[in-house]
Amino acid sequence: MTEASDAARADHVLKAKHRAMWAQGDYASVASHVIHDLGGELVRECGVGQGDSVLDVAAGSGNAAIPAALLGADVVACDLTPELLEVGRHLASVRGARVDWREADAESLPFADGEFDTVMSCVGVMFAPHHQRAADELVRVCRPGGTIGLINWTPEGFIGQMFAAMRPFVPPPPPGAQPPPLWGDPEHVYSLLGDRVTDVDARRQRLRVERFARPQDFREFFKACYGPTVAAYAFVSGDPERVAALDAALDDLAARHLTDGAMDWEYLMVTAHRTAV
Repeated sequence: MTEASDAARADHVLKAKHRAMWAQGDYASVASHVIHDLGGELVRECGVGQGDSVLDVAAGSGNAAIPAALLGADVVACDLTPELLEVGRHLASVRGARVDWREADAESLPFADGEFDTVMSCVGVMFAPHHQRAADELVRVCRPGGTIGLINWTPEGFIGQMFAAMRPFVPPPPPGAQPPPLWGDPEHVYSLLGDRVTDVDARRQRLRVERFARPQDFREFFKACYGPTVAAYAFVSGDPERVAALDAALDDLAARHLTDGAMDWEYLMVTAHRTAV
């Protein structure tokens, strides 16, 4: 009982840190102004249509949930961070989309087995620390024959490399926590979903990003808006040399990917059907 209690307590602390991290900065600006095309792309790949029941897991401010709702789907958007859900409610209201917003942990979803026709996540569930738990929940709440759709940043792509560049400037992950970009490795995703799904389609694709004219523009935007980057700077804030080193690491990364004001960010698009039982 003591080991179980200690594990539960540690998990509670970890999730609280994740919640606080994503509440920092302005992730809605990242979703709306940098990666806005990804949500609609995922919805199209999942074949979402009028009357479908859809769950968007780790939905953030609704980058995928809102486009699905505008197609007439019955959408639930859940996320660990209530601040992001509040932004999503506002954005949905402005666009005339009806979405049910719920605070929920991707590793312990408060929904019934087989409740949804489509279960999707757009660069969201990949940040749940325990990958198998999260994958098990995605499968569990999808109906037999239903669709599971994911977009995840790849380890080799720009965002995966950004996390690698930030690694020396953040605390080591707790035991058992897995790095988010692993979800962008097809073999890892196959192993997580296993024989519970069929018709698996995993394709590497690229998002064209034309927002940043200079490497410094990228760095300053992510430094102000993207929770993991904000957290990295907060961790080294008392050491000017490490702050400068983090600046240089991000500038170098962006410079290597930026050509004529544009970058291509690689992601993995995955769609599958839950095995009929």
